[in-house]
Amino acid sequence: MAPKRSHAEMSGKKTDSTATSSSPLMPMFEHFRAELDEHHDRRERIIKASRDVTAASKKIIFTLQRTRTLSQPVPAHVTKSNTPYHEIIKTQLSSVAADLQGLNAHRYARQISGGCQEFMEAALFSHYLTTSTLLSYEAAAEQLQALGVGLSVEDYVLGVFDFTGEVMRFAITAMATSGALPAVESGSSEGEMEVESERRTVLDDLRVLRTVLEGMNAGGGPFGKECEKKMDVMRASVEKVERALYGLVVRGAERPKGWMPDTDAARPVEVEG
Repeated sequence: MAPKRSHAEMSGKKTDSTATSSSPLMPMFEHFRAELDEHHDRRERIIKASRDVTAASKKIIFTLQRTRTLSQPVPAHVTKSNTPYHEIIKTQLSSVAADLQGLNAHRYARQISGGCQEFMEAALFSHYLTTSTLLSYEAAAEQLQALGVGLSVEDYVLGVFDFTGEVMRFAITAMATSGALPAVESGSSEGEMEVESERRTVLDDLRVLRTVLEGMNAGGGPFGKECEKKMDVMRASVEKVERALYGLVVRGAERPKGWMPDTDAARPVEVEG
């Protein structure tokens, strides 16, 4: 049988409990607890939205790889297939737009960064296929701002790094199916004088991007480390197109149509019949 507690002990415990509950510090700590709970909930919402945006953007890129032309409108069946994925991105980013305003845009930049980078990769690739030009940072930021989310310069640059890999896959697939490296005629007219047009290939664009990205001073910190890792992948992508073009030009006569250059690409390239 448990020993009975004395009246003094019971009174002391009651007094301590009353003192604790009436402490002027308790409301302050309850406020801190509410802020921390809100922070964790907001963080989880942003992480989930970022993952969903990343997944939808990857599907958009995969569908865009079915395109075989450059500087032409995206085929209707590709646009139709990508419509649901664009809706997912719009819904997910809009759902966390309020959580990424003001100081929170910097506080949760790391959590939304992955989705923004993948979105940029898809937007850059789509813009390049239709215009054969690089989507500017200002135009890219407007696309995300329309959904209530800001775009950092760092996420834009990292998206450009990844974009070179998609251009590489597009170029190699096009060479395998058509037997030629995608190119576009660039030229302009000044007054009544027509400037001679120049034939610009995908490889020319990739080499320009390589030169610009290599000359960029990313500095230290997390951004610099990310650029350093992506730099090697970007260089490898350009070199794969160079090797594929070499095989097409020098040894093309020995290869049948549909031959896929050996590029050791990290991901398989879809080839339509």
